[in-house]
Amino acid sequence: MSSRPVSLKSLIPAVFLPVLIFETGMGALAPVLALSGRALGAGVGAAGLVLALLGVGQILGDVPAGALAARLGDRKAMLVASGVTAVTLSACALARSFWELAVAVTVTGASNAVFILARQSYLTEVVPPELRARALSTLGGMSRVGTFVGPFLGAAVLTGRPVRDIYWLALLCTVVTAVVLLTVPDVADPTAADRKEPASVRSVLRDHRRVFLTLGVAVLLVGSVRATRQTVLPLWAEHLGQSPSSTSVVFGIAGLVDTLTFYPSGQIMDRAGRLWIAVPSMLVLGGAQAALPLTHSLASLTLVAMLMGFGNGIGSGILMTLGADVAPPRTRSQFLGVWRLCADSGSAGGPLVVSAAASLGSLATGISVMGAVGIAAAGALLRWVPRYSAFATTGTHTRSRRVAGASPPEDGAVGPPAYPEPPARGETPPPDLRKQPEGVPRDKPGPGS
Repeated sequence: MSSRPVSLKSLIPAVFLPVLIFETGMGALAPVLALSGRALGAGVGAAGLVLALLGVGQILGDVPAGALAARLGDRKAMLVASGVTAVTLSACALARSFWELAVAVTVTGASNAVFILARQSYLTEVVPPELRARALSTLGGMSRVGTFVGPFLGAAVLTGRPVRDIYWLALLCTVVTAVVLLTVPDVADPTAADRKEPASVRSVLRDHRRVFLTLGVAVLLVGSVRATRQTVLPLWAEHLGQSPSSTSVVFGIAGLVDTLTFYPSGQIMDRAGRLWIAVPSMLVLGGAQAALPLTHSLASLTLVAMLMGFGNGIGSGILMTLGADVAPPRTRSQFLGVWRLCADSGSAGGPLVVSAAASLGSLATGISVMGAVGIAAAGALLRWVPRYSAFATTGTHTRSRRVAGASPPEDGAVGPPAYPEPPARGETPPPDLRKQPEGVPRDKPGPGS
């Protein structure tokens, strides 16, 4: 790995810029995917399925994305994802039937999973622990900015033009992303950063089942609450009789609050610990969702929407940061693929709970249930993060350094890992389980549990 110091500024051209461009294209798609289905003659229900298929494709692509990144390396995996996305976006633009569009959108979601996981894995590899949360929060922030800017850019392109032209805009963003990846060097030696141990997903699940059955469940709950906010807000606005234009304004205000709060959260996570952001994020987001059925006017709806945006915004990058904390170095990409599957499965399941409740005639009940899930997610994070992450709080970090007998690398510089590598398969682990590195499951609670 390169010995050059890594800073957020040095990561802009090689990491943050490609993600921003790519996610801007994806953000432009989201508002009009259903409309493109309608343009091909699909009914309202089938057209709504098109947007859901983007998330389904991402779930299907999470685990293969980890395997692909481990085999090819993070940078090559991103280039492959960009190439596949270019093909699928062209297929979307040229689709002549709903099913052609549905298949192309699903594969687009899968390639999106590869792209994001590869950058997450790369940042986990090259960024020192003291900068990790800020780097990953900024990575998540770039996705938020792209999602916020993309629809406005798409609206400008579609003025007086057919809906299918949005795919050509997304294709242009993808091509520019690939050009940036090919021309801008990474901040670290890709040969060193891409060196991973071959491992099957089954072995990763077996070796780290305790993490996935505890902290992984917390991650699933977090993903479900986050995704639900995008469903409950327009549904409740419609329930209150608000016009589509008013709902769009409320959405935009909440999105702006969400976008503006990603960087401060990274600073707090790096300086005070992950729990100081993870728990408040879920308490605010869950509490705001639980309060949504109590709103009866546009003003109160906007206030609650802003609270939801704040709760989601301060949690930018928290799942990626926790994944980086607990991922084993030798099988990092495969582990993160399963980790993202937990989060994305929650993202798919949360809105289904609300939809089921609404179908039974009680939208307010479904929203309240997801608010309670947010509170439960906060409790699960508070219980399990200190068990597996040395960076849960400053206290757990200090105690873990003391028992490990190692000092972290200097701020802003890439150095050796602060904790020893996990034992190879078949070797006997140290008798004192507290001496194992971050990311290795313990049978007993670690410091700060």
